[in-house]
Amino acid sequence: MITFTYEYKLIPTPEQTDLIDQMLEVCRKVWNFALRERKDWSASRKCPVNACSLIAEYIMAPDAPYPTYHKQAKSLTQAKTTNPELGSVNAQVLQQVLRTLDRAFEDMKTRGLGFPRFKKWGRQRSFVFPQMRQAPMTGDTAKLPQLGIVKLRLSRPIPDGFEIKQASRDAQPP
Repeated sequence: MITFTYEYKLIPTPEQTDLIDQMLEVCRKVWNFALRERKDWSASRKCPVNACSLIAEYIMAPDAPYPTYHKQAKSLTQAKTTNPELGSVNAQVLQQVLRTLDRAFEDMKTRGLGFPRFKKWGRQRSFVFPQMRQAPMTGDTAKLPQLGIVKLRLSRPIPDGFEIKQASRDAQPP
Protein backbone atom coordinates (compact mmCIF):
# COMPACT_ATOMS: atom_id res chain seq x y z
CA MET A 1 0.00 0.00 0.00
CA ILE A 2 1.28 3.45 -0.90
CA THR A 3 0.63 6.37 1.40
CA PHE A 4 0.23 9.83 -0.12
CA THR A 5 0.40 13.05 1.81
CA TYR A 6 -1.34 16.09 0.44
CA GLU A 7 -0.87 19.48 2.08
CA TYR A 8 -3.37 22.28 1.85
CA LYS A 9 -3.01 25.73 3.30
CA LEU A 10 -5.62 26.81 5.83
CA ILE A 11 -7.23 30.22 5.64
CA PRO A 12 -8.45 30.63 9.25
CA THR A 13 -10.50 33.49 10.57
CA PRO A 14 -8.88 35.77 13.20
CA GLU A 15 -10.79 33.90 15.94
CA GLN A 16 -9.53 30.56 14.64
CA THR A 17 -5.99 31.96 14.47
CA ASP A 18 -6.21 32.95 18.14
CA LEU A 19 -7.50 29.47 18.99
CA ILE A 20 -4.64 27.85 17.06
CA ASP A 21 -2.11 30.05 18.90
CA GLN A 22 -3.67 29.08 22.23
CA MET A 23 -3.52 25.38 21.30
CA LEU A 24 0.15 25.72 20.34
CA GLU A 25 0.90 27.42 23.65
CA VAL A 26 -0.78 24.64 25.66
CA CYS A 27 1.10 22.03 23.59
CA ARG A 28 4.35 23.86 24.37
CA LYS A 29 3.60 23.81 28.09
CA VAL A 30 2.79 20.07 28.00
CA TRP A 31 6.03 19.39 26.08
CA ASN A 32 8.12 21.37 28.58
CA PHE A 33 6.44 19.80 31.62
CA ALA A 34 6.88 16.25 30.30
CA LEU A 35 10.48 16.96 29.30
CA ARG A 36 11.20 18.44 32.75
CA GLU A 37 9.73 15.34 34.38
CA ARG A 38 11.96 13.03 32.33
CA LYS A 39 15.02 15.23 32.82
CA ASP A 40 14.48 15.37 36.60
CA TRP A 41 14.15 11.58 36.70
CA SER A 42 17.44 11.18 34.81
CA ALA A 43 19.23 13.78 36.95
CA SER A 44 18.12 12.05 40.14
CA ARG A 45 19.91 8.86 39.10
CA LYS A 46 23.25 10.25 37.90
CA CYS A 47 24.94 10.51 41.27
CA PRO A 48 27.08 7.53 42.39
CA VAL A 49 25.57 5.75 45.39
CA ASN A 50 28.64 6.21 47.61
CA ALA A 51 28.89 9.99 46.96
CA CYS A 52 25.28 11.02 46.80
CA SER A 53 23.27 12.87 49.43
CA LEU A 54 19.80 11.39 49.62
CA ILE A 55 18.39 14.69 50.86
CA ALA A 56 19.96 17.10 48.40
CA GLU A 57 20.48 15.03 45.25
CA TYR A 58 17.21 13.23 44.65
CA ILE A 59 14.70 15.36 42.80
CA MET A 60 12.26 12.45 42.67
CA ALA A 61 11.72 9.50 44.96
CA PRO A 62 14.37 6.82 44.40
CA ASP A 63 11.72 4.21 43.65
CA ALA A 64 9.77 6.40 41.19
CA PRO A 65 9.38 4.65 37.83
CA TYR A 66 10.67 6.20 34.63
CA PRO A 67 8.03 8.57 33.18
CA THR A 68 7.14 6.74 29.96
CA TYR A 69 4.60 7.90 27.40
CA HIS A 70 1.84 5.80 28.98
CA LYS A 71 2.49 7.10 32.50
CA GLN A 72 2.62 10.69 31.30
CA ALA A 73 -0.56 10.29 29.23
CA LYS A 74 -2.34 8.89 32.29
CA SER A 75 -1.17 11.79 34.45
CA LEU A 76 -2.23 14.19 31.66
CA THR A 77 -5.76 12.78 31.89
CA GLN A 78 -5.79 13.41 35.63
CA ALA A 79 -4.34 16.92 35.20
CA LYS A 80 -7.08 17.85 32.73
CA THR A 81 -9.64 17.62 35.53
CA THR A 82 -7.81 20.21 37.65
CA ASN A 83 -6.30 22.49 34.99
CA PRO A 84 -8.89 24.19 32.76
CA GLU A 85 -6.20 25.28 30.29
CA LEU A 86 -5.44 21.63 29.49
CA GLY A 87 -9.14 20.96 29.13
CA SER A 88 -9.38 23.59 26.40
CA VAL A 89 -7.32 21.48 23.97
CA ASN A 90 -8.30 18.19 22.36
CA ALA A 91 -6.93 15.27 24.40
CA GLN A 92 -5.58 13.50 21.33
CA VAL A 93 -3.57 16.58 20.34
CA LEU A 94 -1.88 16.61 23.76
CA GLN A 95 -1.26 12.86 23.59
CA GLN A 96 0.45 13.38 20.22
CA VAL A 97 2.75 15.94 21.86
CA LEU A 98 3.76 13.29 24.40
CA ARG A 99 4.22 10.76 21.59
CA THR A 100 6.50 13.18 19.75
CA LEU A 101 8.56 13.68 22.91
CA ASP A 102 8.79 9.92 23.38
CA ARG A 103 9.97 9.57 19.76
CA ALA A 104 12.59 12.28 20.38
CA PHE A 105 13.94 10.29 23.34
CA GLU A 106 14.02 7.10 21.26
CA ASP A 107 15.88 8.93 18.49
CA MET A 108 18.34 10.24 21.06
CA LYS A 109 19.10 6.70 22.23
CA THR A 110 19.03 4.80 18.94
CA ARG A 111 20.19 7.33 16.34
CA GLY A 112 22.54 9.33 18.55
CA LEU A 113 20.64 12.59 18.25
CA GLY A 114 20.88 15.27 20.93
CA PHE A 115 18.78 15.63 24.05
CA PRO A 116 15.31 17.06 23.31
CA ARG A 117 15.12 20.79 23.96
CA PHE A 118 12.71 22.91 25.90
CA LYS A 119 10.49 25.12 23.76
CA LYS A 120 10.46 28.89 24.27
CA TRP A 121 7.31 30.89 23.75
CA GLY A 122 6.34 30.78 20.08
CA ARG A 123 8.66 27.88 19.22
CA GLN A 124 6.06 25.11 19.32
CA ARG A 125 4.98 25.20 15.69
CA SER A 126 2.91 22.11 15.07
CA PHE A 127 0.23 19.82 16.38
CA VAL A 128 -1.67 16.84 14.99
CA PHE A 129 -5.32 15.81 15.00
CA PRO A 130 -4.69 12.04 14.70
CA GLN A 131 -8.29 11.08 13.87
CA MET A 132 -10.71 12.74 11.55
CA ARG A 133 -14.44 12.15 11.29
CA GLN A 134 -15.97 10.71 8.17
CA ALA A 135 -15.93 13.17 5.26
CA PRO A 136 -14.40 16.17 7.05
CA MET A 137 -14.04 18.09 3.77
CA THR A 138 -16.82 19.65 1.74
CA GLY A 139 -15.81 21.78 -1.19
CA ASP A 140 -13.06 24.15 -0.12
CA THR A 141 -13.70 23.85 3.63
CA ALA A 142 -12.71 21.32 6.28
CA LYS A 143 -14.30 20.64 9.65
CA LEU A 144 -11.54 20.30 12.22
CA PRO A 145 -11.99 19.41 15.89
CA GLN A 146 -12.27 22.51 18.10
CA LEU A 147 -11.63 24.86 15.18
CA GLY A 148 -14.88 24.20 13.39
CA ILE A 149 -15.18 24.85 9.66
CA VAL A 150 -11.94 26.25 8.21
CA LYS A 151 -11.52 27.47 4.66
CA LEU A 152 -8.79 25.79 2.60
CA ARG A 153 -6.75 26.82 -0.39
CA LEU A 154 -7.11 23.77 -2.62
CA SER A 155 -3.93 23.77 -4.65
CA ARG A 156 -4.99 20.47 -6.24
CA PRO A 157 -8.14 18.37 -6.07
CA ILE A 158 -8.40 15.48 -3.66
CA PRO A 159 -8.45 12.28 -5.76
CA ASP A 160 -11.56 10.12 -5.71
CA GLY A 161 -11.47 7.28 -3.21
CA PHE A 162 -8.93 8.94 -0.92
CA GLU A 163 -9.67 8.99 2.79
CA ILE A 164 -8.50 11.76 5.12
CA LYS A 165 -6.97 10.15 8.17
CA GLN A 166 -5.34 13.01 10.09
CA ALA A 167 -4.75 16.72 10.01
CA SER A 168 -1.66 18.53 11.24
CA ARG A 169 -0.70 22.13 11.66
CA ASP A 170 2.88 22.68 10.57
CA ALA A 171 4.12 26.23 10.39
CA GLN A 172 7.12 27.62 8.65
CA PRO A 173 9.91 28.76 11.00
CA PRO A 174 9.71 32.47 11.84
